[in-house]
Amino acid sequence: MLKNLCQKMFGRSLWVYHANSGGCNGCDIEVVNCLTPYYDVERFGIKLVGSPRHADVMLCQGPANRSTAAALKRAYEAMPNPKLVFAIGSCACGGGIWFDSYAVLGPAEKVVPVNYYVPGCPPRPEAIIWGVAVAAGLVDKKTAPVTFKQVELPIPRYHPEDLKGKGELVVYEKAPRPGF
Repeated sequence: MLKNLCQKMFGRSLWVYHANSGGCNGCDIEVVNCLTPYYDVERFGIKLVGSPRHADVMLCQGPANRSTAAALKRAYEAMPNPKLVFAIGSCACGGGIWFDSYAVLGPAEKVVPVNYYVPGCPPRPEAIIWGVAVAAGLVDKKTAPVTFKQVELPIPRYHPEDLKGKGELVVYEKAPRPGF
């Protein structure tokens, strides 16, 4: 439903405003890297703009700081409706390594409503482009269910008969096997 709404609202292009609220600038470098000719996001109609008044999408990097929260909120309010907000990187998604710092309020969603999350520290440019393209409906979401299973080895980790000694001094002595 949100994909169809995004396609209808934003048409063929997204104008993006890049807002850093006080991170390490690792995510900023990756967002700017998306604009280079190597990744060329303009082929998808994604364009970086310098003013929030011209933007459809805000890309938030870094945790929400006390000193930048008001500016981030003002930039969000300056954007015309309809608007989308992406939290780029671990800091914007959950506070990152600074989540319990005195100057950090927490993730970006504590200041502005976040629609999409692109986690990573920093996320690769491919992940950023894929997240924005999926949200805009430019590509289909392709995920596969993954299940993890702990492998149980049939061999025990140690053999009690190889433990030598008593009390505090117990030594594991592996008896040589024949043929090795």
